[in-house]
Amino acid sequence: MTKETFTFQAEVGKLLDIVAHSLYSHKEIFLRELISNASDACDKLRYEALTNADLGSGDAEYAISITSDKKGKMLTISDNGIGMNRDDLAATLGTIARSGTQAFMDQITAAKEKKKEKGGVDLIGQFGVGFYSAFMVSDTVEVITHKAGEATAYKWVSDGRGEFTIEEATRDGFGTDVILHVKKEEKEFLEANRIEQIVKTYSDHIGIPINLMPMKKDEEQRTLNAASALWTREKKDITPEQYKEFYHHVAHAFDDPWMTLHNRVEGVMAYTNLLYIPSSPPFDLFNPDRKSSVKLYVKKIFITDNCDGLLPAYLRFVKGVVDSEDLPLNISREMLQDNPALGKIRKALIKRIFTELGKKAEKSPEEYATFWDSFGAVLKEGLYEDTDNREKIFELVRFKSTYSDGQISLKEYTARMKEGQDAIYYITGEDAEQIALSPQLEGFKKKGVEVLLLADPVDEFWITAIGLYDDKMFKSATRGGADLEKVVEADSDKKDDKKDDKKSSNIDPLVAAFKVALGEKIKDVRVSERLTDSAVCLVADEGDMDIHLERLLKQHKQLEESTPRVLELNPDHILIKNLNKMASKSEGIEASVEDAAWLLLDQARIVEGEKVADPVAFAKRLASVMERGLTS
Repeated sequence: MTKETFTFQAEVGKLLDIVAHSLYSHKEIFLRELISNASDACDKLRYEALTNADLGSGDAEYAISITSDKKGKMLTISDNGIGMNRDDLAATLGTIARSGTQAFMDQITAAKEKKKEKGGVDLIGQFGVGFYSAFMVSDTVEVITHKAGEATAYKWVSDGRGEFTIEEATRDGFGTDVILHVKKEEKEFLEANRIEQIVKTYSDHIGIPINLMPMKKDEEQRTLNAASALWTREKKDITPEQYKEFYHHVAHAFDDPWMTLHNRVEGVMAYTNLLYIPSSPPFDLFNPDRKSSVKLYVKKIFITDNCDGLLPAYLRFVKGVVDSEDLPLNISREMLQDNPALGKIRKALIKRIFTELGKKAEKSPEEYATFWDSFGAVLKEGLYEDTDNREKIFELVRFKSTYSDGQISLKEYTARMKEGQDAIYYITGEDAEQIALSPQLEGFKKKGVEVLLLADPVDEFWITAIGLYDDKMFKSATRGGADLEKVVEADSDKKDDKKDDKKSSNIDPLVAAFKVALGEKIKDVRVSERLTDSAVCLVADEGDMDIHLERLLKQHKQLEESTPRVLELNPDHILIKNLNKMASKSEGIEASVEDAAWLLLDQARIVEGEKVADPVAFAKRLASVMERGLTS
């Protein structure tokens, strides 16, 4: 077989420059990443060997070895794990961050800028580029690997500048050797003491031996780590640093954990869990596959690293391991889905996570607000996916509102509802600050009625699917029939309040003129009870799709035609009053009134973030109105 040359599926020159010089300031992390990869490879082979006799014994003595060649300036990290074949090499090491798109580069550049703002944040783990951290200390990386159960070994080589080669090779036994040709200025990483210090700092928790091979003839092989699975140790024997480093290993992340949950359950069902909630969202949080990130072990033997049966998709931000003693060692990934023991573990884990989140929300609301900003949009998916736990999730969800700048719970909202208010009002959009300025909210603000500001895409779906909280209906502030006349303003006389709520002007002539002028472009024209400052606004009629949801579906090409909206007019606005006088005096529709109708409709659309339907006609009408105003 001849040597083949490939091009990385990403903008590698730029990306690896970021990895090597900008994303991470501690170069020693490269060794942790390579050791973690080797550990994962051994875990995978141990599992595969349980169900495939051709791969040997699942009880084999797995180990990771580190060999330093100071004279040749080479550092080799070897394992006897599952190995890779040609396709694995091309797919795994040839597609950086499994992306290869400009979008990936945009995200990583944005994170780089964020790093500067916060004074230095470790970012490599957020993007799945841990292997490539090897280029921080080496100018060339070789990978010689032999996949278990296959006949041919392969060699992968790259200098990290845009290309890599793959060719057939020879290797004794299954596994992988990662050979770093260390740069002259990075020779410290070839020293035995430096290697030992890095391993003890970052990889002491690894559950298989990490051996430093002899560097001189009179030396012996040394095991550098404790080589016992961290989750099996007693809490009192684990330091905060060890917990943190295990999180880095199991989550392939570089931030610090926001919360750590370590406990052992015994009795009818026995298992141990060591779970983490990150302090910052990972790069793949919103990937369409929504895979779980919790590793499943059975009696300390790795089974799978994406067991969807352990936690629901809306808790996919949780990282860590679960080690069960009640599952059979030879259980297949397919059998896991219907295993009753796994179902019990899942139920208990969800309860545990909710309990700890609830405690944090109550005792440390500021810390919980940080968590919510990172993962609230994901947790809200459970409101429509998990009916069994919906009430618990309701206790955890937080919202921005027109009442304050902070986050509030639904319990807080309902506790301060106004007299006469029988619904929980909300408004949806893409940005909370922008939707807070929406004209549809003017009447609510005047009445002191709080409105929830929902800016996550998932909000459109859970809120329409549920409809109620604490027997109170969710109602969109952009929908007709707001019933604001029922609400009594604080510190006001009820009779006077009702009088004030009655609109001061009769604008029936203008309403009729607008209906004729706009025709089928609108569903209806009505007098508004919600507007106080703006002249007009668009609302969805009762029973019609919410404005923002319709726009969202159209963006994703799940909806083609728009539903005509209701145009509401503010009878107390000076513009509407003057237009009404003009409409009252004319038997037909004056050109100025007709132009105003279309301009105000376009204005309402612009405020809603929509495009003007006919820009040319809009410009002509605007010029005509300005001309009449300047010449009158």
